[in-house]
Amino acid sequence: MSINRRLFLRQLGTTLGAAALGNMLLPSLASGKEPFEQEFNIPPPGTSDEDFWAWVQESYTVSPNIINLNNGGVSPQPKVVQDTFEKYNRFCNEAPSYYMWNILNEGREALRADLASFAGCSPGEIAIDRNTTEAMDTIIYGLQLKPGDEVVLTRQDYPNVINAWKVREKRDGIVLRWINLELPSEDDDSLSHAYISQFTEKTRVVNITHIINWIGQILPVKRIAKAAHERGIEVLVDGAHTFALLDFKIPDLDCDYFATSLHKWMCAPFGSGLLYVKKEKISKIYALYPDSQPLGDQITKFEALGTRSFPSEMAIGSALDFHLAIGSKRKENRLRALKDYWTNQVKSLPGIHIHTSFNPEYSCAIGLVSVDGKKPGEVVKYLFDQYKIHTTGIEWENISGVRVTPNVYTPFRDLDKLVLALGKLSG
Repeated sequence: MSINRRLFLRQLGTTLGAAALGNMLLPSLASGKEPFEQEFNIPPPGTSDEDFWAWVQESYTVSPNIINLNNGGVSPQPKVVQDTFEKYNRFCNEAPSYYMWNILNEGREALRADLASFAGCSPGEIAIDRNTTEAMDTIIYGLQLKPGDEVVLTRQDYPNVINAWKVREKRDGIVLRWINLELPSEDDDSLSHAYISQFTEKTRVVNITHIINWIGQILPVKRIAKAAHERGIEVLVDGAHTFALLDFKIPDLDCDYFATSLHKWMCAPFGSGLLYVKKEKISKIYALYPDSQPLGDQITKFEALGTRSFPSEMAIGSALDFHLAIGSKRKENRLRALKDYWTNQVKSLPGIHIHTSFNPEYSCAIGLVSVDGKKPGEVVKYLFDQYKIHTTGIEWENISGVRVTPNVYTPFRDLDKLVLALGKLSG
């Protein structure tokens, strides 16, 4: 946790007094100890790898009766995040309009600085919103496009994003140039060419999904972005499934705009997200919920949401702390190892097909599996009815199967049950 946010919390305690806050402040802040040392009780150096992950698993409150392998939709929050949310929610309810707008509203700037540091950009380029859809729509509806301007996107992009572009097509007369990706792929030349081949002198924007959520395919965003910028084309990246999953910084992608949901791999409160806008682009985008300066040059113009969940925002900081306590690269490696663990065991079973790359450059946590003679919905129902394994069926364009998405709290024994279940299905 950065000094900025730590100082804000201490000042909050000083302003309101210990009696007003009760147990609001983290014990680590009150004692002066680092939050990782006391609040999280992290295993000491030298702890075995599996003992470390056992500590992570114990930090969650997931149901012992359901094996949740659909973390690609939304992830649960570790207990420390839930506690932070609940504490600030009770605090806000003591005098909502006063505490929310006069006290906790100031905490957003400290949180913005922490998120910007993690994302590798300046605080003036980070807006805090509610999810990827809201962030993507902010850019899609805010771009100043005219009739005939072209946008390149794929049929495998997220439906809400596609629908927003279709609205602009119908309302404003822009032209959508479609790509139909053949996935999985381990060919950067082919993946990049699919986008670049659609670029024309009328192309103004390319929409790139960093990880195709249906199948877990990682796309070569930077390579596509470089080709786009050489042609004066702006780059919008849907990073719903990469932020806090892959170890990278947003500027590494060379994009102009980046949207993500913090309630996915960051494990922040439900309905929390982030929008990155390159500094020089801010004044060119109309705000989705405008303030008095819809074409102003301040990132905060994208946060005129009206009443918002201040407890959720405060708890984002705890989620970021927990993520950093694990470590970005260690988390990425663990999630890839979990995916590899079950896919490698079932890939040779008769009638079982894995539709996600085994190459670490092209996949991480998400895996898609299909069973001969079974529709995705039938497999989903079988897994839950017989083994209480929760997954999700995918039927989207040329992609069909069951998406399996473990998270850091998933033990290998849960994946053993998945392997057993798929083995029974294969006969």
